[in-house]
Amino acid sequence: MTVCFTTDRMLHFGDCDISGTAYYPAYLNILNGVVEEFWAHIGWPWHEIIWKERWGTPTVHLSCDFSKPSFFGDKLTFRLTVLKVGKSSVRLKHTIHCGDEHRWSVEQVLAASWLDSHTSMPWPEEVKAKLESLMGPQEAPERRPVAPPQTQG
Repeated sequence: MTVCFTTDRMLHFGDCDISGTAYYPAYLNILNGVVEEFWAHIGWPWHEIIWKERWGTPTVHLSCDFSKPSFFGDKLTFRLTVLKVGKSSVRLKHTIHCGDEHRWSVEQVLAASWLDSHTSMPWPEEVKAKLESLMGPQEAPERRPVAPPQTQG
């Protein structure tokens, strides 16, 4: 998979529970900030598309896997990969590390949406082209040899 955006976030006191362990709702808030930064990085900052163009990118699916806990003071590295671009959606993969240690991962689907009618919309052509350019080459699925059927005899 081709990582197309990387950024770091410090885990602050307010992101943690009383034991100093990252609190998962705070993780999702941090993730949302990373996604917002990604859109600005590729040329469509949310404050412009929301206020001027009246469209947005709400999350319509989110799946998280937590591998190891993170703690107050940890510097987390977020790596974002564009997996698939549809007519009006984009599927993202996020992997989050602290140093070399994997902490959590996310698959997220965003949908292009008109804000005034709260309805789906196709991606503007230039947005879709930019997202598709970030996908990188598709990886071939792993192929395993299939054993021939055994004969009974």
